[in-house]
Amino acid sequence: MTDSPTPIASLRNLTKVYAKPGSSVYVHALRGLTIDFVEGESVAICGQSGSGKSTLMNLLGCLDRPTSGSYLLGGVDVAQLDDDELSDIRCRRIGFVFQNFNLIPQLNVIENLETPLFYQGVDRAERLERANELIAVVGLTDRKYHRPAELSGGQQQRVAIARALINDPLILLADEPTGNLDSATGDMVLDVFDKLHDEGKTIFIVTHEAHIARRCDRTITLRDGLVIDDVRTRSG
Repeated sequence: MTDSPTPIASLRNLTKVYAKPGSSVYVHALRGLTIDFVEGESVAICGQSGSGKSTLMNLLGCLDRPTSGSYLLGGVDVAQLDDDELSDIRCRRIGFVFQNFNLIPQLNVIENLETPLFYQGVDRAERLERANELIAVVGLTDRKYHRPAELSGGQQQRVAIARALINDPLILLADEPTGNLDSATGDMVLDVFDKLHDEGKTIFIVTHEAHIARRCDRTITLRDGLVIDDVRTRSG
């Protein structure tokens, strides 16, 4: 009998409750989620507005803390870490890709990629080596000295993906990564995610697009803070 793989991330009875400002009303954004995620799988997180998917993404990305329950990432219960430790986890173990790219407009492509490593004290030679490797991965070597305003939306998103990978994170989180792109350009960006998945990256994509979910191994659908569906979308 083959042992089950050790989860790269595990949620146990995870809840998140928000107090509405200026009132005594509480919003139960997540209601006791228990989910295991396996290394190397791609997961679509779906649901209507208010379902809890953005809250779940924020907790997976250590941008927020759960109200109760545990979240183990790489065997570490990040729910118990202090602010400095959480910041370190975000920098070293999690890669973020946002709908709006969030590139620094004054810097060129290589400099945008170098920035996270600069703040970690990585020397310039290593920063340049890693940045150049990842620019090649996303197919933008001929654009590496361009600033964001000189790039198309799809090119900017590919730069954002490369930047998210610069620290070789355990997990890659993408929040509506094609939301600002036309269909053809969006498909090119999704091809990059497919390539990364084929290379063994663990990827979470928040999306409301069915065709994006179908490209993932697994689709988790939320409603009112609960998992209503957790299905294997493809064989992986």
